[in-house]
Amino acid sequence: MKNDRLFSGLVLVIIGTVFLLNNFGVIDFHWGNLFRLWPVFLVIGGINLLLANTRTAWATALKVLVLVAGLGFILFANINRRDESGSRFNFNFNDDRNDDDDVDTAYTDGDSKGSKGISSAYQQAYTPDVKRASLFISGGATSFILNSTTDSLFKASTRETFGNYFLTMNKSDSTASLVFKMKDHNNKFHWDSDRKNEARISLNTLPVWDIDLKGGAAEINFDLTPFKVSKLDISGGATSSKIKLANNVPVTEVSVSTGASEVEISIPKNAACDITVHSGLSSNDFEGFTKVNGSHYTTPGFDGAAKKIYIRLKGGVSDFEVKRY
Repeated sequence: MKNDRLFSGLVLVIIGTVFLLNNFGVIDFHWGNLFRLWPVFLVIGGINLLLANTRTAWATALKVLVLVAGLGFILFANINRRDESGSRFNFNFNDDRNDDDDVDTAYTDGDSKGSKGISSAYQQAYTPDVKRASLFISGGATSFILNSTTDSLFKASTRETFGNYFLTMNKSDSTASLVFKMKDHNNKFHWDSDRKNEARISLNTLPVWDIDLKGGAAEINFDLTPFKVSKLDISGGATSSKIKLANNVPVTEVSVSTGASEVEISIPKNAACDITVHSGLSSNDFEGFTKVNGSHYTTPGFDGAAKKIYIRLKGGVSDFEVKRY
């Protein structure tokens, strides 16, 4: 067997095993490990380059051992374990930044600093002339939670262990454009689960919303049932996304494009939905959908429905599920 086939086969076997164990609850794999431990791929690639012209049995065994050990470390490493001193095992990159740097926001209050980062509040007032709103969200290694409403146009509370957010708004006639974005200028990273970025977002229910989220390693939990959502775009590297949609507007367009992802989307039982999937290695679970072709699925009676949901899924190594509630 050629070495390239051996290594490709091992990668597929390991990835497939992880999917199965994770789906059956045997392990709890965190996709953020791919982002946090990416230098392991450099080690694997370096060993293969060094031994590329060595055809001996020991060289092949060494390359296989490094590959299996490296992927095993990424897939199963527990970066929340404690060492003998009681401190958490984490990766820290520190500079001499002054902790008193200001947060650039449209409106903030109640900032507080503690051992687990900076807590901040962001808010944009609502005016009745705003009929449509777009929201661009950007941030890395962050847990984004959107499951509550507000009388303001936008509110957010954050815990920031690295980087700061800023909030800006532009308004044209009856349309408001919001940007809620992280700017990383402190270069301080803490990768254990108690010291990660978190953003809890609330939106006004009156405007029609277009939401665009771009994240690196992100955990996304969006309950959008109270809102009129016209477009939802999510893109990133390693993401875990849980999205719940309503059927509140004539057309809702959802696009999810990620590298390694676990995506769960819930739609109403009576919603007419069309799904298109483009992925390298994916596990698809679309119960109640009719398969049109290899990558296209619809609900019965979709063409004649008054309200429609379009879902476009794209990923590398992905687990996609669309279910009804």
